[in-house]
Amino acid sequence: MNRFEYERAGTLAEAIGAEGAFLAGGTNLLDLMKIGVQAPARLVDISRLPLTEIEPVEGGLRIGAMVRNSTLARDPQVLAKYPALAEALLSGASAQLRNAASTGGNVMQATRCSYYQDPLSPCNRRNPGSGCGALGGETRNHAVLGWTEGCIATHPSDMCVALAAYDAVVEISGPEGARSVAMAEFHPLPDAQGAGDAPLAAGEIITHIRLPDPGAMARHARYVKLRERTSFAFAIVSAAAALAVEDGRITQARLALGGVAARPWRCRTAEAALLGQPATIETFTRAAELALEGASPSGANEAKIRLARKIAIRALERAAAGTPERLPALPASLFAGDDNG
Repeated sequence: MNRFEYERAGTLAEAIGAEGAFLAGGTNLLDLMKIGVQAPARLVDISRLPLTEIEPVEGGLRIGAMVRNSTLARDPQVLAKYPALAEALLSGASAQLRNAASTGGNVMQATRCSYYQDPLSPCNRRNPGSGCGALGGETRNHAVLGWTEGCIATHPSDMCVALAAYDAVVEISGPEGARSVAMAEFHPLPDAQGAGDAPLAAGEIITHIRLPDPGAMARHARYVKLRERTSFAFAIVSAAAALAVEDGRITQARLALGGVAARPWRCRTAEAALLGQPATIETFTRAAELALEGASPSGANEAKIRLARKIAIRALERAAAGTPERLPALPASLFAGDDNG
C-alpha cells in the first residue's frame, strides 16, 4: 500500500472542500488500496459526518449516507414499508461488514470484476484507454445488458437493486450546490471507449437516499438472489420485485435486476406489461421475457440470461404471495423455501 495523507472532515462543508478519496466504512476502498488497484494520495475520513438519521419524509424515508447497513436492515420503518430493501441488505456480505459498511459507501462501491481488481490486466475503469481485459476472458459473471466493448463489468450491490425498484433518489452535495439523481440512473453505463463518466463530480458527496411511499406495494415486495454459496457471496443474478394486486389483477409493479449490468437494471417495459394483468405464472413469465429483451452474452455467460429470467419470475411470485412477517433464515436466497412465500 502506498503512503497517503489522512484528514477527518468534521462538517459537510469541510468534506466538500477537501481534495482526496472519501473514506466512510472502508470496506471496499481499503481492500482496493491493499491490492494496488487504487492509490489515493489523500484520504478524507467522512465517517463522523452527521448523516446518520433515518427520517420519515412525505410518506417515505430519507436515509443518511452514513447509516450503517446493519442499522438500515433492522430499522422498523424499513421492515414495515420496504422489506425488499431489508432482505437485500441482509443477503450481502457478513454481519461484521454490514456493521461497518455505510449506505453511501454501498452505492459507491467498485465493481468486483476480477480484471478490474488485477493491476496487471488492462481495464478502462481503472486505467481509461487501456482496453477491457475481460473481453475474451473469463466472463461467467459479467454483463448481459447495457455493455459495450469498452466495459462488460457489473455493479455488485444488493442494496442498490432494491433501491432502484423502490424509485429511490440519490441526494448529492458539491461545490456547485445540491442535486438529485434517480438510483436507477445514477451509475453510468459504459460507452464504446470505456466505463462512462463518473457518477460524482470532483468534490461531490452523497448525503442521503430518499425513498417514496410504496403505498399498497409495502407488504408485497421481495428480493431474490442467486449466488455460488449461501452467504457472503455476490450475486450471479438477483431481482427485486414489488406489486400491488386488487381483485386478482396487478395495479402497480416494480422490477429491477442485479448482476446483469453496470447498474441495477430497472425493467420498465416489463412493469408496464404487468399492469392490469392477473397475478399468474404466465403473466410473470411474459414479464421476465420482456425484462431480458435485448440481453446478449458478453462472452461465455449466455446462461446468465436464462438464470435472470428465472430469478425475475421467482421474485414476482414471492412478491405476489406477500412479504412474510419474519424474513427467511437465508434472506434473499433462491433456496429460502416455499414456506417463506
